[in-house]
Amino acid sequence: MVDMGLVTREQLDAIQADAEAAGEGLLDTLVKQGQMDAAMVTMAKATYFGVESVPLADMRLSDDVISAIPRHIAKKYNAIPVAVGDGSVAVALSDPSDIEAIDGLQVALGKTVELRVASPSDIEAALSKYYGGAGRDDGGIAKMIQDITEGEVEVSAMTGDVAADGKEIDADAPIIRLVNQIIIDAFKMRASDIHLEPMAKRFRVRYRIDGMMIEQKDPPKRLQAPMIARLKIQSAMSIAERRIPQDGRIQANVGGKTIDLRVNCLPTQHGESIVMRILDKEGLRLGLAELGFFADDQLAFERLIALPDGILLVTGPTGSGKTTTLYSCLNYINRPDRKIITVEDPVEYMLAGINQVQVSEIIGFTFAYALRSMLRQSPNVIMLGEIRDMETASIAINASLTGHLVFSTLHTNDAPGAVTRLIDIGVKPFLVASATRCLMAQRLVRRICKNCGGPHVLDEKEMRALNITPDMLASATPRKGKGCPTCNKTGCKGRFGLFEVFTINDEARKMIFDRVPANVLRNKAREMGMRTLREDGTRKVLAGLTTVDEVVRSTVVDH
Repeated sequence: MVDMGLVTREQLDAIQADAEAAGEGLLDTLVKQGQMDAAMVTMAKATYFGVESVPLADMRLSDDVISAIPRHIAKKYNAIPVAVGDGSVAVALSDPSDIEAIDGLQVALGKTVELRVASPSDIEAALSKYYGGAGRDDGGIAKMIQDITEGEVEVSAMTGDVAADGKEIDADAPIIRLVNQIIIDAFKMRASDIHLEPMAKRFRVRYRIDGMMIEQKDPPKRLQAPMIARLKIQSAMSIAERRIPQDGRIQANVGGKTIDLRVNCLPTQHGESIVMRILDKEGLRLGLAELGFFADDQLAFERLIALPDGILLVTGPTGSGKTTTLYSCLNYINRPDRKIITVEDPVEYMLAGINQVQVSEIIGFTFAYALRSMLRQSPNVIMLGEIRDMETASIAINASLTGHLVFSTLHTNDAPGAVTRLIDIGVKPFLVASATRCLMAQRLVRRICKNCGGPHVLDEKEMRALNITPDMLASATPRKGKGCPTCNKTGCKGRFGLFEVFTINDEARKMIFDRVPANVLRNKAREMGMRTLREDGTRKVLAGLTTVDEVVRSTVVDH
């Protein structure tokens, strides 16, 4: 970094000229050229103008605070609200001398603006995190919303009603183009879900990307009804029914790829909320290595899933990647000499060479009914989407004891907890002990962006959070992402798994048969070599794959 006391007049004039040419301040230009530290500049600005400096990167702002400044105003003035008071809003700007922005905010908000200072990079990252994308140009959706007039909305809504009566839909109708663009943008941004949520005074659109909710451009509230009507028509729901939840599916073509969207419509206080789950059939990675196993864990797991019989359970909350893990297992053992049948609700991805069955509660085709029927098909391997009740659990356990390899999922917090869950459902302990081969809990964490990730020195707080010692850091390579356009300024791109694998041996079987408490079984599993979710996360932090914050957010403290 440059020592300002050693800069010549000629050098200063040259830097000033660069700043004027770029339309920036002198200090910002020095930061961009790498000659000054951004944090030092931010502190200097705060001191000079007598205002508080705020660390936006370390703050979690609530929806109430963020909603104090509408998205288009925040983008226009590069401003982030950090606190709300009676008749005032505390706003972070990167340039406290920007009188035009301060006056504009006060006029637009009708409140007193209390100034705070943050670095330009923190402002940009916060805009991306809380408002969905940085910069002043919101892209296609914002332009499309702006172009839609009241008259066009009426035409679009009518078009949807006519389509429900069987007449042709105008593919160029503005609402149809807008809904299609929301789906296209979500797919391009690697979103797993699209959320359209009616609020009291806004119609919020959010994408779930790598497990995190990211707000997008809000369509005007007046577009809420026609957009929801369009999506209900596309997914074969009744547009006349607004009192009960409905489910449907949409098939779309994005960039030459066919994607399925699983759609759920839920009546709420301010209108119908729609969530679309994006299922990219071509984008599913089915290799065990892609799941996030280290080499030693992968070898052990491959031996377990190659067993001829028994039951293997994957546990975790909704959205923890259990189904993807099961598909990866099936893909690994899928050979011409094996017959594999799955029972799912719904069938999310089509797998070549595997018989997949969709259950339907409406016609009484339940998991238990499907499982009983498929056993007559003489399968070698069975996959159940989920064990939900005693009947399903009993049939699955008996199938595993009669020479079938059974894969399924349970909703429990850890691997040993699956034993307690099965017994609570009503399965006899001796059956659980005899049939179970492996219990595995998993969570998903975000992967550090390969483009902007770099070495990171863990501070005392981070080390304490995961019980990391200086000796453990001797051969470690912790990393952290700085944020770049590739990862949408988050520093992370993609996700992988943390795993807790409990292999059932004779000693564990005796404990299960004796119905020992879950905490005793968990302690024994750890003595036998089971690595907990947090311990696996710590290994992956030290290997530079993810961050301490991700592991702490996704796992609980080991006791």
